[in-house]
Amino acid sequence: MSDLRLGFDLDFSDLYEQSGLSRIDHAFIEQLAETDQELANRLLAARAAPDLLENACESELLTEIAPHLEDFIAELFGILLEMGTIACDISTLAPLYTCKRLFVQRRVTRAFKPEQVATLDGVALTAALATRLDGISNGGIPNATLDELVFARNVTKWLQDEGANADALALAESYAAWALYTTKGRERHGSGILFQVPHKIDHNNMVPIETVDVGGVTMMRIPHHHQRPRHGFDLSDCGTDLAGALDQANYCIWCHKQGKDSCSKGLRDRKTGAFQKSPFGVALSGCPLEQKVSEIHTALAKGQPVGALAIAIIDNPMIAGTGHRICNDCMKACIYQKQERVDIPQAETRTLKTVLDLPWGFEIYGLLTRWNPLNLRRPVARPESGYKVLIVGLGPAGYTLSHY
Repeated sequence: MSDLRLGFDLDFSDLYEQSGLSRIDHAFIEQLAETDQELANRLLAARAAPDLLENACESELLTEIAPHLEDFIAELFGILLEMGTIACDISTLAPLYTCKRLFVQRRVTRAFKPEQVATLDGVALTAALATRLDGISNGGIPNATLDELVFARNVTKWLQDEGANADALALAESYAAWALYTTKGRERHGSGILFQVPHKIDHNNMVPIETVDVGGVTMMRIPHHHQRPRHGFDLSDCGTDLAGALDQANYCIWCHKQGKDSCSKGLRDRKTGAFQKSPFGVALSGCPLEQKVSEIHTALAKGQPVGALAIAIIDNPMIAGTGHRICNDCMKACIYQKQERVDIPQAETRTLKTVLDLPWGFEIYGLLTRWNPLNLRRPVARPESGYKVLIVGLGPAGYTLSHY
């Protein structure tokens, strides 16, 4: 393994040695300078005096460098094709989120109310749409499930010339309303993304339950479609896929640009400056690590999963132990307080999994915990201090201390 050669005339052993990490950093700076000298100068200046950089400027710098880090990692490990495929996949899915935001959420929900859709005929609407959609994958079969991505692509195209496509858009509105609000529509598209809109939060009914009679005994249980049986020691929740993570990343309003990223910094009272509290009395202090959530989502939505992971690792190198199975303080403090919050933990975990699924994925993740050019204060792991520390217990605090 140590004989393997990486890009930039580096050895595999360089991934794990102090001197090797410095060589990797030097190679990255050189490549960045060749591509964008001004950006490289800004990075070096920020590293020299990181505490003088305003939060907004730091965020802008990190998101600008993220795509360059993608290119560097792809060349370093020889995975240009694989990383290009992921970027292409993300670009291909983009119409889903544009259509959902501009058409389904802003247009259809305003034009239709749940009580207005009882007379809509899903079979007829599907058949009518099949004659208008370009690239439809169901062959025009009325009872087939409409491909959400095909629907989104066509609607996005029609919106560019609403006058010429008024009839098609009216038909699409009716179908979307049927998919959103009717029982049969929910059955057809309930596992999809496009026809799912954020719901208002009812703090008195946070966990969905139903009452059933079993053998003459009345009992409450979670509805069947929410149940996940455990098989042996397998995890019962595999988390969302890439499309689901992108759905959350695009639902996020990337409010770090306005300094309102409460998911990271906490939701504060405008008058007192103290953390606001939820209806349950929990302080909305945000991510305890102050992970740059909004910046992560920005990079992920732009097709840069390695860049997004690197931004996360700045504050959370042990990201494999967080995400959707352990914490949701960030989610509680999301800027959305009256409606469904951004599922930040799901997006975080899927970002890591997307990188781990790459060839050399584990090595990429491991490298970014030791060398991270986006970490302005510590781009390269510090040398051994010579001190010994006794760590009792390997919970999140214990293994993070072990890492440092």
